[in-house]
Amino acid sequence: MTTAKLTLDGGNYEFPTFSGTENELAIDCRKLRGETTAITYDPGYGNTGSCKSAITFIDGEKGILRYRGYPIEDLVGRVRFSAVAYLLIHGELPDTAQLAGWRNDLTKNSLIHESMLKFFDHFPVTAHPMNILASMISSMSSFYPYDSEQEEHINLNIIRLIGQVKTLAAFSYKKSVGQPFMYPRSEYTYAANFLHMMFAEPTETYSVPKVLEDALDALLILHADHEQNCSTSTVRMVGSSQANLYACLSAGVNALWGPLHGGANQEVLEMLQRIQADGGDYKKYVAKAKDKDDPFRLMGFGHRVYKNFDPRAIVLRQKAEQVLNELGINDPLLDIAKNLEEIALKDSYFVERNLYPNVDFYSGIIYRAMGIPTEMFTVLFAIGRMPGWIAHWLEMRSDPDNRIHRPRQIYIGQPERHLP
Repeated sequence: MTTAKLTLDGGNYEFPTFSGTENELAIDCRKLRGETTAITYDPGYGNTGSCKSAITFIDGEKGILRYRGYPIEDLVGRVRFSAVAYLLIHGELPDTAQLAGWRNDLTKNSLIHESMLKFFDHFPVTAHPMNILASMISSMSSFYPYDSEQEEHINLNIIRLIGQVKTLAAFSYKKSVGQPFMYPRSEYTYAANFLHMMFAEPTETYSVPKVLEDALDALLILHADHEQNCSTSTVRMVGSSQANLYACLSAGVNALWGPLHGGANQEVLEMLQRIQADGGDYKKYVAKAKDKDDPFRLMGFGHRVYKNFDPRAIVLRQKAEQVLNELGINDPLLDIAKNLEEIALKDSYFVERNLYPNVDFYSGIIYRAMGIPTEMFTVLFAIGRMPGWIAHWLEMRSDPDNRIHRPRQIYIGQPERHLP
């Protein structure tokens, strides 16, 4: 076994190292403070491994994203979101019988408790749907209490969460526009059911467009997990206190709501609207983005993890073209987006800095083309991320090294002092 050596204040210390499946090297510093009285300082935990995980692998330098070993490029278009959810939670893709049973369970448990409908009446019309979604998920623990030690109770509540989250999301939209709720239907896929509940009305027949169903299914798959990001780490941190599953996922929704996380795709559309309102002069805003003294930033370009093209963005770029072409959409905002994309892919300023269009850039474009209102963008992200959060919560519970999360700090306040 190799070790990492540290010299500190004249003392020499050794700490064990280990590697992951993909040869990621880690230094086990759990005994650092006990042996040296020192701690590491790592704002944002960019160099800190908080856990071992077998769920998702990312190589930001090479632009790789895999779920349980499967490249996301292999999954999108070949299996549906419901199968990917099963993969993340159970570790393997389901066989035909397992998938049929899983889909049936999700559909059966997609109806929310009828008493919860009253909650929608008391949210103001202006309430953000992420606020509503987080509140409703948290309230589910009152309607579906369970014994956290009983495996069948946990499994049922996992199914309830994945099945009902899309219903809660669609109902929050219907409430905001004053339309009656549309209930899920057993013959639809997961993505088609959401679109039906969003856009169907009781007075007329609604047929879910296949191109939109496929595009939404791809979006949900690509958002299903992304390793130890802010919201997933939040779910694990809250879960480390042994809080119930609903509380943990409600916390994840709130973390995702932030504009630097799941809210980024909403900011992309707001940026495009700003450019349009200023005459559509996108070149002016590219110049502003290049000016180091200008605070303006082009949203949807670059990524904290990927130093290459975001592999999710590569898939969504093709989906965006397909959706726009098949729907024959002529939208000035989308024209601005295409022009920005072309510049970013060719301009040396962006290329040298690896500022490629990311998943948020393309997802916002597709959602707008689908008719999804801007305030629902992050909600769709949350629906997709639900199985990933659940998989991490399950993994955390079974990890023998799991402890309640309690980061350290470096105190920089006043030294001891006393009242006169």
